[in-house]
Amino acid sequence: MSKQTISIKPANHNIYQCPESKKIALIERLITENASLDTVVVCSSDAEALSASLADADVRVIEDREMVKAKELTCEFLISYDMPIKAIVYMARVAKATKKAVMLLDESEQRDVHAIETLYGRAIKQIALEGFMYPVVAKPEVDERRKKPLTKEQISEIAKKRHEDATKEKKESPKKNFEKPKKSFDKPKDDRWAKKKKAPNKFLGKDENGKAIFSGKSGERNHRYDGTPREKYDAPKKVGKKINIKVRKPKEEK
Repeated sequence: MSKQTISIKPANHNIYQCPESKKIALIERLITENASLDTVVVCSSDAEALSASLADADVRVIEDREMVKAKELTCEFLISYDMPIKAIVYMARVAKATKKAVMLLDESEQRDVHAIETLYGRAIKQIALEGFMYPVVAKPEVDERRKKPLTKEQISEIAKKRHEDATKEKKESPKKNFEKPKKSFDKPKDDRWAKKKKAPNKFLGKDENGKAIFSGKSGERNHRYDGTPREKYDAPKKVGKKINIKVRKPKEEK
């Protein structure tokens, strides 16, 4: 930064909070208050439209691209009409001022100030003039009951009341008749799948080959069966080998 450039201090470098619709009026006020200073207004675009809006036609209005090309351009008082595209461009604006530099900042541009302050390494003082302040947005009303936390006694009373109300409502409400939903498999069973009572299997005699004949299916495999009831248990004809075990007498004690 050259010797002719101002040093960034709260006395000569500020930000004026101003809605977009009131920026022209504030610029004219600042020009009038600093009439003895050589003033330049810098904007990011539409310099001709901004110049036509000002009452003082002698004030120079330039865009950022023109300011960057004019390396020898300096002024005593520099007014930034809006926020530039990049923070480094704003530093180039302030470098053109020798005594004082200010910026008009709409509320929507506040989020971009942080990048400029990061480059400078310090916060820039913001001023709110009477008549040019941001519109006040009404805050939503806060329920007073939520501000103070409830005590244990109050919580117990609320819980007790809720329980009593729920019990009373349950008693007064009529009972509902819940019918068992009819399932798809609760259909009447088909008779053909019903279990039929089997007729007793009777012995009818023997065929010409001597095999036993029964009235139905039989699990008998003894074809010599003659119709007489069989014993439940047939003793085996062959028995195992007998083992003779001699019992030894205990020895007499001497």
